[in-house]
Amino acid sequence: MEVFGATRAELEELAVKLGEPKYRGGQLADWIYKKDADDFDEMTNLPLSFRQKLEKSALLTRSKIVKRSTSRDGTAKFLLELADGQQIESVLLPYEDRVTVCVSTQVGCAAGCQFCATAIGGFIRNLTPGEIIDQVLTLQREAGRRVTNVVYMGMGEPLLNYDAVLASIRLLNSEVGISMRKITVSTVGIVPRIKKLQSEDLQLTLAISLHAPDDDLRRRLIPLAERYPLNELMSACREYAKATSRRVTYEYLLLAGVNDSPVHARKLTELLKGMLANVNLIPYNEVCGKHYRRPKSAAVNAFREVLEQAGIEVTQRLERGHAVSAACGQLRGSVK
Repeated sequence: MEVFGATRAELEELAVKLGEPKYRGGQLADWIYKKDADDFDEMTNLPLSFRQKLEKSALLTRSKIVKRSTSRDGTAKFLLELADGQQIESVLLPYEDRVTVCVSTQVGCAAGCQFCATAIGGFIRNLTPGEIIDQVLTLQREAGRRVTNVVYMGMGEPLLNYDAVLASIRLLNSEVGISMRKITVSTVGIVPRIKKLQSEDLQLTLAISLHAPDDDLRRRLIPLAERYPLNELMSACREYAKATSRRVTYEYLLLAGVNDSPVHARKLTELLKGMLANVNLIPYNEVCGKHYRRPKSAAVNAFREVLEQAGIEVTQRLERGHAVSAACGQLRGSVK
């Protein structure tokens, strides 16, 4: 049995199965998730006999750091190798008042977004709950500070790995101690899964990778948008916001000459009219092999001004990580 990624109840069941009191499973959970132990021998308050049984019947698998790139602003991107040799990326973003980790949910991605470096390698497999949580604890160890925020915005489409993502979120909240309100899940807009997530009644933040204000352009940028037209997506987001009382964030990647004109901005204001929404503007981080370009500052400012004049709440992603190729898939691609 793989214990990293198991729930407290599953670890208690394992303890009983191995002839130990139920509470030993709870101690095991504390060692794994709160004390970040990566070896059974470290678990000194567990009886030697229990640790020996665990060595024979259980696995405690952690990733290995293959490469680390650090920017002057403190942003660090990690290439992690999993047990089967596959590699994923995670990003550490330290601030004065918080520490954020951006995690991957898949090896590669099937969404095929035209501007994304991850799409170049295609989809290989989903990550397990343990492989997702491992990223948080590995980067927390490297940072030497407690991780306070987790964003599911790395490699992969989180809602196409729904069960593992949800399991990891619950474990991060209940075992690692990260507030549900400090967790953000980003999706290109898998409508049935957004509705399913709404039914979970979790106080996390939903972020939509929108990137275009109309269906024609969005389908060119995001092939999966063909299945989920904007009227369906926006309806699902409206219901999500209503049911959870949580503001939905709309990620808008600005691509020079593609989606960054005032005309696009005005269309976006119409699309979001009357919605509980926040738009996060992201000037494109250029990727080798992609023909898209980063917009000029004047274009970004003009786009933002249209939204703000319409009364839409706008944030602009703090520019971090250019020096470490922090866009999804870039580090893995460079190593390959």
